[in-house]
Amino acid sequence: MLAILFVFFSLSLHSQSGIESFLTPSDTVNVPRKNTVYISESVFLGGTLIGLNQLWYKDYPKSSFHFINDNDDWLQMDKAGHLFSTYHLGRFGAESLAWSGATKKQQLVYGATVGFVFMSVVEVFDGFSSEWGASWGDVTANAVGTGLYVSQELLWSEQRITPKFSFHTTKYAALRPNTLGGSWNEQLLKDYNGQTYWLSLNLYSFAKGSKIPKWVNLALGYGADGMVSGNSETVSPELAALNHRTRQFYLSLDVDLTKINTNSHILKTIFSVFNTIKVPAPTLEVSQFGGLKGHFIYF
Repeated sequence: MLAILFVFFSLSLHSQSGIESFLTPSDTVNVPRKNTVYISESVFLGGTLIGLNQLWYKDYPKSSFHFINDNDDWLQMDKAGHLFSTYHLGRFGAESLAWSGATKKQQLVYGATVGFVFMSVVEVFDGFSSEWGASWGDVTANAVGTGLYVSQELLWSEQRITPKFSFHTTKYAALRPNTLGGSWNEQLLKDYNGQTYWLSLNLYSFAKGSKIPKWVNLALGYGADGMVSGNSETVSPELAALNHRTRQFYLSLDVDLTKINTNSHILKTIFSVFNTIKVPAPTLEVSQFGGLKGHFIYF
């Protein structure tokens, strides 16, 4: 799907009907399309790694490759991020290959490989950074993300449970901009206080034949707050005094964009890409120390 979107924007001067025809999956194996998927995703993911290096690693010294145990850091928010990223990279890879007419087995093998290998390369980046280190916890989260996608396809031939993401800026980034991000795009990656990860369950898929709209989802979210450092990180006493780590759990409604009925492959492509994001909606929050709280709209 990443490859399809990459090519889709390069064809912006073509007619809508031409784009629609282009995005329609092939009924049989189309070798030129398959090569387009391989080349486009290599370019896209390679560029993503370069951008990630610029945002995350370039300002820190290198070291010999090493492992660390960071499973207690950031209240496991980083592990949720690994699961989310690996799942969707695998999903996009599989859907891209489906566009070329590949078999279901080929789609799953390719998607699982793309997601897990890409995130493993990120882990290698961590391993050579003196600031971090490769983490078996991250590798495990990557495997769970890949397994969540593949297992649902094998069990149900559809995705009933979709990891999603939402983000809002927080006051903590200003306290440690080098660690939590100095700009919005850096904070999106680095400020775990503003991130929420969701498991969005499609209700109709679990109750076939019911009158529940096919696009209505129930979302279970996990977030954390009050973190200015990782648990094992040494900071100044002033910053350490601001650490009031709190786990947060959420219950909300959501929309599965891929379940919205449309014959337009343009819309299907757009819906697939944006189905990574949790739709803002009324939300109940249960925090570790603050009890129950309602949000009219939470994102």
